[in-house]
Amino acid sequence: MSALGFANPVFQSQATFRAILSALSRPGTRVDAGATLQPPAPLAPAAAAALLTLADYETPLWISPAFAGSEVAAWLKFHTGAPSAASPKTAAFALIDLTSDAFDLAAYAQGTAEYPDRSTTLIAQVAGLTTTGPLTLSGPGVRGEARFGFTPCPQTFGAQWDANHAGFPLGVDLILAAGAQLSALPRSTRLRGGF
Repeated sequence: MSALGFANPVFQSQATFRAILSALSRPGTRVDAGATLQPPAPLAPAAAAALLTLADYETPLWISPAFAGSEVAAWLKFHTGAPSAASPKTAAFALIDLTSDAFDLAAYAQGTAEYPDRSTTLIAQVAGLTTTGPLTLSGPGVRGEARFGFTPCPQTFGAQWDANHAGFPLGVDLILAAGAQLSALPRSTRLRGGF
C-alpha cells in the first residue's frame, strides 16, 4: 500500500462519523472530512474518509469502473476489510465518480418494506459543491428551503431524485465528495429547480 489510512483511526473515524451525521441531518451543507488523508488517485480525501469510517467486513462495497486500474480498490479493501459487491444491487456502499461515471439511482439496492436500511449509500465524487447552486432543497433537516449545487450534475438528476424520494422510506442516500469536503442528500430530501 503506497498510501496510509487514518493516522489515528479511532479519533479520526469518530470525527468523520460526526461530520457525516451532520451532513445527513442538514442536507446540502458542506462539512470537512479527510483533509489529512492522501488516498491513492483518483480517490478524493472526503470520499476516502467516508468509506474508511462507514465500510467494514460486513458491508459489501461496489466500486465503479472509473477507479479501475488504480490502487483504490486494494487500498479500500486493506483499510476497511469490506468485501467486493458483485453488483450495485448487492452493495451496502458504492463509490462512483460523476466526472466519468453514469448516474443511475435505480441500479442500487433500494431496501425492502421490512428492512429499508438495506439500501445502498452512494458516495459520489464530484468536482465541486456549492450552497448557492441551482437546486432548492426542503424536507427534514432543512429550515424552510436551502440552495445547493454540485458539478457535474447529471441532466437526469432531478427526475432520478424525484423517483428516489417518492419511494421513501425506501431509496438511496447520497453522499457527495469534492476534495476534502462532503455534502449529503438523504432519501427524505425533496428538491426542485436547476435541471
